[in-house]
Amino acid sequence: MPSFGKQYTWGIAIGDGRKEQLYHFSTLYVPDVDTGYRRLRILEKARKYKGAYVFVDGNRVLYDMQGNPVWFLPDELNDEKLEVRDLKVSPQGTITFLIGNHPYEITYNGEVLWKAPDNGVVSGLSIEGYHHEFTRLSNGNYMLLGNEYAAVDLAELKNNRLVVKRAKDVFLQGSDGKGFVKKEMGTIIEYDHSGNVVWSWRTSAHLDGSDLLYYRRMGDIPELSLHENSFFFDEKENTIYYSYRNIGRVIKIKYPEGTVLKTYGQIFKAGDYEPANGLFCGQHSCRVSKNGDLYLYDNNSCSGRTISKLVVMKQPSDPYDSLEVKWEYNCTIDFKRDSIAYSFPIGGNVLELPDNSLLACMGGNYSKVFIVNMNKKILWSALPEIWNKDRKRWEEQYSFHASIITSKEDLEHLIWGEKLEPSL
Repeated sequence: MPSFGKQYTWGIAIGDGRKEQLYHFSTLYVPDVDTGYRRLRILEKARKYKGAYVFVDGNRVLYDMQGNPVWFLPDELNDEKLEVRDLKVSPQGTITFLIGNHPYEITYNGEVLWKAPDNGVVSGLSIEGYHHEFTRLSNGNYMLLGNEYAAVDLAELKNNRLVVKRAKDVFLQGSDGKGFVKKEMGTIIEYDHSGNVVWSWRTSAHLDGSDLLYYRRMGDIPELSLHENSFFFDEKENTIYYSYRNIGRVIKIKYPEGTVLKTYGQIFKAGDYEPANGLFCGQHSCRVSKNGDLYLYDNNSCSGRTISKLVVMKQPSDPYDSLEVKWEYNCTIDFKRDSIAYSFPIGGNVLELPDNSLLACMGGNYSKVFIVNMNKKILWSALPEIWNKDRKRWEEQYSFHASIITSKEDLEHLIWGEKLEPSL
């Protein structure tokens, strides 16, 4: 439509002299699509993917490549106080996202099809603590990141063993917790459409004998706040890639067995008190390309205020080999407002496109969205912005992720696809 919050009339002109039939409708309005309030400012016009559409979750809007808003998150699901994350189209032609800690699946018209049960079946608590990423799988199931509390046995640390128990078994069943310290740790949960847990994986169940015993930032307690922030389910290979931001690590998990096949990143040894700035650090959005390469958005945060990167790495065929960097791109800042010091410790993502180009969102306080090809040529770029009415100027709008609709077929599937029955 030309604009939102307007009334329109369209008609059918019949050639045999009968009266013309007129139809009336109106478009809704929310402040998010008011380009005097929020906007996606085009920095470089599209050289390719000119007919694509981009979701920017910080703005809660779908834009065309000229920066025009064409869809917005329905008002009844849109709470300005809660952050929207991971807004994207599913393989089934629906839209999935998290708002606050609540995962939703909706139709293009805003009808809620699915909401995660959040009943604590996996965490053992009253909630699952959903966060960061939410994906609908090609088989129709849903996969999410969650949290649980786990208990580190302090007595076992004296014997140089890292033994972790479920916190509900230590803290919630009559024990006063003496001899244990409680840590928040990540979970991966797969649900079916009815909200039943199909599969789950818990970090806490895989730490006995871990090298994390040696990673102690302060005192004698191992640093187990790993900050799980991303996963990718390679459905062809039945493997899941799981990202730990705080220790610069990605692990490869065999599905459904749950065994850890490979650990990518620094392996800690006695005396290590900080993660080394190796292949990546503080990363988000780990993914596997069509040809099997591991790629991710590297926040590159081990060395203070450094620019983020996109990194593509060849996975080793030999179990004793390590990752090999094949390609990397240093993100750029197109301008600096008032000499502000930009940093990138949070957010950001990267997605492979059909021609092997990459769509990236830089996150942080400069969430530029751009497409770059393997020759490191920028094919399109834009900056989410919000109007500061007090300072009377446009300022950068933080966005955690961006995603893209590259084909007319995918867009038509989203708008006109088969209607799914709501489960609520």
